[in-house]
Amino acid sequence: MIAWLDLLIGDDPHPRRFDRPGTLHAYLLKMERLSVEAADALIRDGEVGPPLTRLAYRLRPLARE
Repeated sequence: MIAWLDLLIGDDPHPRRFDRPGTLHAYLLKMERLSVEAADALIRDGEVGPPLTRLAYRLRPLARE
């Protein structure tokens, strides 16, 4: 079973869903234009914000049923 990860950005109520940390990392670097340091911190700690990033980013594992 896939352990989905929801990415919440700033005040946006709509999460972006990822199937694995590697996919999320690539998205953060390319689409969100985060630094490698900020992307690594988000994946490691579950959240990151200023001064590493302009907005607050949070990870939320999708609850398994």
